[in-house]
Amino acid sequence: MTGLKKAGVVQNTKYTWIELDLIRRTDDFRPESFSPADYKFNDLVVGEHIGTQHNWHHRKEYCLKNVYTNLRQLVQDSRDPRNTSLAVFKPTVITKFEVQEDTSDWKEVWSKLQNQLSLFNDGSEPKKAFPKVPFKFYYKFQDDEGVNARLMIEDWEIGALYWNCLRNSGGNPAQAIEKVKEKYDSLFRTEKEIYLFLGTTKEWHRRRARNPFVITGVFYPKKELQLSIF
Repeated sequence: MTGLKKAGVVQNTKYTWIELDLIRRTDDFRPESFSPADYKFNDLVVGEHIGTQHNWHHRKEYCLKNVYTNLRQLVQDSRDPRNTSLAVFKPTVITKFEVQEDTSDWKEVWSKLQNQLSLFNDGSEPKKAFPKVPFKFYYKFQDDEGVNARLMIEDWEIGALYWNCLRNSGGNPAQAIEKVKEKYDSLFRTEKEIYLFLGTTKEWHRRRARNPFVITGVFYPKKELQLSIF
């Protein structure tokens, strides 16, 4: 145990092994869709945290086993019979990071879902709704055939970054957004080797949308220089 689970509450789980019993969802055709057998998470075991040593070497071993570089192939694999709904994608080039204003209120379905997140609340404090970021974030990129895509970044990490930047800027949204851009645009595109964790939404995957994927996370080790032996 690493101390990430305290009094039954998970403190932090990103890049940390967790174990729990799962059951295959019968209401979802996607092969990667499972649900906890126990929604109280009594069987949850928190294990080893995978660090960033040697430029994310151990994280790369787990996360970069099967990397797509071609959008056509990815979308093809998302259709019958494979129905792939989770993937790692390596853009050939990221052309732009975009920010779009959004509503500040959650949809009703997301508000109800937050009430179920007892794993992150030990009952000692009143449940508080997670604030919604009033912006949407997108990456525009090209694949290995020069095909363009624009996908939304649906990652909690970018939301947490926005709230931290907002707090550090004294509540100024414009300054907070500029700080987010500094990381996801200037820093990531110039200094990091970017891979995208992609996942489909059930609705658009079922409809067989032209591209049913969104960005569920960004994997960003430092760029490594390729030294020639000649």
